[in-house]
Amino acid sequence: MRGVMKVGRGVGLVELREIPDPTPGPGQVLIRVSAAAICGTDLHIYHDEHPYWPPLVLGHEFAGTIAAMGEEVKEYVLGDRVVSETSTGSCGVCSLCQSGNRHICADKRALGIGRDGAFAPYVLLPAALLHRIPNGLTVQEAALCEPTAIAVHAVVERARVQPGESVVILGPGPIGLLCLQVARASGARPIVVSGTAASGAIRLPAARALGADVVVNIAEDNLVDQVMAVTDGLGADVVIEASGAPAAIALLPRLVRRLGRICQVGVVGRPTVDFPWDLALFKGAEVQFSFSSRHTSWLTALRLLAARQVLAKPLLTVEVPLERWHEAFEAQDRGRAVKALLIPADSG
Repeated sequence: MRGVMKVGRGVGLVELREIPDPTPGPGQVLIRVSAAAICGTDLHIYHDEHPYWPPLVLGHEFAGTIAAMGEEVKEYVLGDRVVSETSTGSCGVCSLCQSGNRHICADKRALGIGRDGAFAPYVLLPAALLHRIPNGLTVQEAALCEPTAIAVHAVVERARVQPGESVVILGPGPIGLLCLQVARASGARPIVVSGTAASGAIRLPAARALGADVVVNIAEDNLVDQVMAVTDGLGADVVIEASGAPAAIALLPRLVRRLGRICQVGVVGRPTVDFPWDLALFKGAEVQFSFSSRHTSWLTALRLLAARQVLAKPLLTVEVPLERWHEAFEAQDRGRAVKALLIPADSG
């Protein structure tokens, strides 16, 4: 089979290469990939801005069906439609793994980052990481379960958004738009989503269609003024940074209320950024970071998707065969797509 591989360290160095067909061992399943979505992390790896362990097949947002099973797999049958958590390599015995936080285990080598991922016709995974796709969800929609779990972890489990709280989301990319929907499902109001001029054609209109109360193009309007106008001059209860842009990060303490909460989920791709520390300190703001997703994040994400409280379909704006991966990468990297899907030729 052929997979989209990061073949070495450096910018670019991504190729469609012939690789051996995987075979499941004990406790493993072989999944026929039906659809795989491009993540911002895949783009960061392409640009050499994120940790990774080449050579490897990229891709960790996907859905598929079980094509083969190794010994000791009892809970699934051939043909089951599944998605998978990404915490491959987690040791299972450290205090983090034992407390339900295997996503942050030091030994973790995530799918498509530290081991072969889903930009290929087949992917091999431990059965323990799988979840069945709820009836009524297409495989294309289910491919966005992983980023939905990321949004759930950030909004619900880290930022702890409550009904009636005001929320500002910086960055209307896939994660930002999913955070918007999870915040709405949590009862937050009002919700403000901001983006740059590059987001004006597709992503900001998507934020409006998905229920943002205020949408701000920062090339045209002052974001701080807009946030103060809808929060009686107090600032937002919660500010979620989903763009990874240093300029957006520097703005966070000006947007949050006193004793409010800041949650950074966007990957920056550089070792340091400027941050107005004293302003956050004098406001008594809670500053936190949200990385990856827990098992509980996936359970909630699947429920939200099944109940249509989070809509994946509006985010799926480009779909191409796996062989045209470069078109999908470029479309998403340049903001011409919200989320791009790759479809292997023999996905079935």
